[in-house]
Amino acid sequence: MNDCVFCNNNFDIIYEDELVFAMYDKYPVSKGHILIIPKVHVSTYFDASIKIRKSIDKALFELKDLLDKEYSPDGYNIGINNGYVSGQTIFHLHVHLIPRYNGDVKDPTGGVRGVIPSKQKY
Repeated sequence: MNDCVFCNNNFDIIYEDELVFAMYDKYPVSKGHILIIPKVHVSTYFDASIKIRKSIDKALFELKDLLDKEYSPDGYNIGINNGYVSGQTIFHLHVHLIPRYNGDVKDPTGGVRGVIPSKQKY
């Protein structure tokens, strides 16, 4: 993909294995927000091979340990937007590892359900 931002840029990589790399998000939701990105162009999580998905899972755990030591968050959200209607704007799979901190929102009840605000509170 010639026009893919994740295929054609150099990044400050904080984690890497043979299949994925990770970097801090350019527009972080919270302190320590990380993106995990496959090295090969694949559009969504559902298009990724089992090997890539396992590599992403391994990275999530290793990067959580890094964030625990660096920032001591109180919780985490893990997010993947798959397709335009889900909010995906870069059509190269990337997984958000978002540290959460006590008090970062008034009421965190509903968590990721907040992508549709009227469905967050139940």
